Amino acid sequence: MSTPAPDGATPHSLDPVQLAQALIRCPSVTPDDAGALAVLERTLMALGFRCRRMPFSDPGTPDIDNLYAEIGEGHPHFCFAGHTDVVPAGDEARWSFPPFDGIIDNHVLFGRGAADMKGAIAAFAAAATRFLATGALKGRVSFLITGDEEGPAINGTRKMLEALAEDGVTIDHCLVGEPTNPHRLGDMIKIGRRGSINGWLTVHGAQGHVAYPHLADNPVPRLVEMLRRLNEHELDPGTDHFQPSNLEITSVDVGNTATNVIPAEARAVFNIRFNDQHTPESLETWVRTVFDGVVADMGGSYDLTCKASGSAFVTEPGAFTTLVAEAVAEVTGQAPELSTTGGTSDARFIRAYAPVVEFGLINQSMHKVDEHAAVADIEGLADIYFHILSRYFDTPPA
Repeated sequence: MSTPAPDGATPHSLDPVQLAQALIRCPSVTPDDAGALAVLERTLMALGFRCRRMPFSDPGTPDIDNLYAEIGEGHPHFCFAGHTDVVPAGDEARWSFPPFDGIIDNHVLFGRGAADMKGAIAAFAAAATRFLATGALKGRVSFLITGDEEGPAINGTRKMLEALAEDGVTIDHCLVGEPTNPHRLGDMIKIGRRGSINGWLTVHGAQGHVAYPHLADNPVPRLVEMLRRLNEHELDPGTDHFQPSNLEITSVDVGNTATNVIPAEARAVFNIRFNDQHTPESLETWVRTVFDGVVADMGGSYDLTCKASGSAFVTEPGAFTTLVAEAVAEVTGQAPELSTTGGTSDARFIRAYAPVVEFGLINQSMHKVDEHAAVADIEGLADIYFHILSRYFDTPPA
């Protein structure tokens, strides 16, 4: 027996704004699910979806619950991917309304997750409801929903995809509901993302008195020179689909509270956001070559740890991106830009399994105090998602 959907939803009608409110009222700050997946699961079961909870754990990381739901059989298989976890609300006293109350004021829904991305999840559920009522499904529609996108992203989408692949589940195309639009609904579709790699540098020396520098070894000049050489280098001019790669020094720390002591170590942290001309391995090799050059010129030693959170990828413009763009234009009246700007998302994991694009709500308020989404935008997004599903199963892209 199907579990009734929340807020009066039926298998033929689902209000995306009411569902978004119900999801927001679950304070699902990573890694706490707080009932958000259960709200969505009840809704999808009422529509006939087969639901499967997929909890994962890993030593040293929080346990995470996830939800996979599907309806239909075979192919083509269209997957909607997203996350119910949200970032902390911050200083709740600064919010105009309590961040987990899902208040609508002047036709705007306020709450943590309204834009990123409970509003999009609700919009897709409403679109799926409307589409299934047409009887036009010839294949499979699924939801891939994690509770670990805003956190370490270890026990979420990546492990779900691995487990589903082991079970023989293959996805043909995927849409991620991240907020992609800078100013208004229809501005931008993300067809890729730059990669990201962080570096932690420690330059070694020997502590001593500043009046007797010959008895010490100051690591600070070497650290400064290493950072200077990194900072002055242009990684690339950009590509057809990507802006230029950039390196940013995010921390420099000696930790020296004394004015008359040469420190024994100096540290720095940097991040590189890179396009498809580079890999994490090639960038680490370049960084080490730069640092080795400084050591050859100035002596000393260093330790470097690099960790990549994702590689650059792009879904080349073609039948799938055109289908999504045409659906957006049909509803909004404007042709969206195909972009690879912004940070990382779980699309970086999905791209190894299926072509993936991202399209959701307006991103100006995400992670901020008074995060919000216009009611009209949530309803408009549901309409766009419905047109995507209709086009997809009418003429599946190759």
